[in-house]
Amino acid sequence: MTTKLVIIGLPGAGKTTVFNALTHAEAATGTYGGASDEPNLATVKVPDPRLDMLTGMFKPQRKVPADVQYLDVAGIAKGIAEKGMSGQLLGHLAQGDALVHVVRAFSDPNVPHAEGAVDPMRDIETLNMELLFSDLGLIEKRIPRIESQIGKVRGPERDLMERELTLMKRLKEALEADQPLREIVDDLEEEDHKLLRGFGFLTAKPLLILLNVDENQLGEAAASLIAEATEKFGAPKVDIEAMAGKVEMEIGELDEADAQLFMADLGIAESGLDQVIRRSFGLLGLIPFFTVGPDECRAWTIRRGETAQEAAGAIHTDIQRGFIRAEVVSYDDMIAAGSMAEAKKAGTFRREGKTYIVHDGDIINFLFNV
Repeated sequence: MTTKLVIIGLPGAGKTTVFNALTHAEAATGTYGGASDEPNLATVKVPDPRLDMLTGMFKPQRKVPADVQYLDVAGIAKGIAEKGMSGQLLGHLAQGDALVHVVRAFSDPNVPHAEGAVDPMRDIETLNMELLFSDLGLIEKRIPRIESQIGKVRGPERDLMERELTLMKRLKEALEADQPLREIVDDLEEEDHKLLRGFGFLTAKPLLILLNVDENQLGEAAASLIAEATEKFGAPKVDIEAMAGKVEMEIGELDEADAQLFMADLGIAESGLDQVIRRSFGLLGLIPFFTVGPDECRAWTIRRGETAQEAAGAIHTDIQRGFIRAEVVSYDDMIAAGSMAEAKKAGTFRREGKTYIVHDGDIINFLFNV
C-alpha cells in the first residue's frame, strides 16, 4: 500500500518548501492560493538501508522500495472552518493517512506573517482549532439529518441510525471540549469504526507537527522549540519534529556525497525525508517486510500486528486467499548468516502459519495455492 501524507499549514508557513525538500520537486513557492487551488502531489521511495543491504546480497534485477505519497494543499487560513472549507479542500485532506502540519518558526522579512509576528505555539493552536471546527461542523450537519430520518425507518436500518446518532453525539461532546477525535477513536467498537470510515474526520488522523526553522536555529534552539511544543501539544498519535525547510531543499539538489558533507557541516544527522517518514510511519503503526530473490528485492508496508496471511494480501489477494505457510527469517539473522542457504543451516529460517505476527524487517517467502 502507498502511504499518503497531507502537508498542511497556515499561509506562509513554508509548506511547499518542505514539500520540495521531501520530494525533490520544484513546485512554486511563495504563493498562498485559495482553498480551491490544485495541490502539489509527488510519490517518493522510502529510504531503507536494510533493503540496500539485501539488494547487495541477492543482486536482483531490480530493487523496489516502498512508496510514500505527499500532497501539499493550499494554506489553511485562520477562520476558514467557520466559513466552511470547500468540498475540494476537505476531499484532499480526507485522502491522508496522516497530516503533516508545517509550522513557521523561521524569520523572513520578505514573508510577512498574517498575525504580525512569528509565534509557532500560537500557530499550532490556531490550526488545531481550524481542524476541530471543521469536524464539528460536519457533525452538526449530520445529527439533524439522522434525527429527521430515523422516525421513517424500522428494523436493522433504524438500529444502525440510532447507533450512528449516539456516536455522533459522543464525538460532538468531545470536540466541544476541545478534544481531538484521535484521542477517543481507539476506544470505539468495530461497528463504530465502520460508521466513521466515510467521514474522514481531520482530528482523527495522526498528526506530525513539523517546526520549520531557520538554519541558525538548528541544534539547541530547535530542541527547545520541540520541547515547548511537546509540553503543550504532545498527545497520543501526535509527534513533533523540527526541520530547516530551505536547507533541506538545498540538500535535495546535491548529489549524495556532497549532501552528506553539507549535512555534516550543519550537524544534521538525519535527512528531513528520513525524519518525516520514520515519524509518520511510527504514528501510523506501519512496518516494512521484505521479499528477496534474483528477480527482485522489494519492501512492503503493513500495519504493525498484522498476521502473515494479512501481510500476504499486501502482495496480492490471491496469495492471501490461497495461503499455505510463510517461510520467514529476520533481517538480522539473514545478515548474520550471509545468505539464505546459511540461514537455513543456522536454523534461523522458520516456517510459520497464517496467524504468525509479522515483525519489522522480516524477510518472507509465501507458499500458496492458486
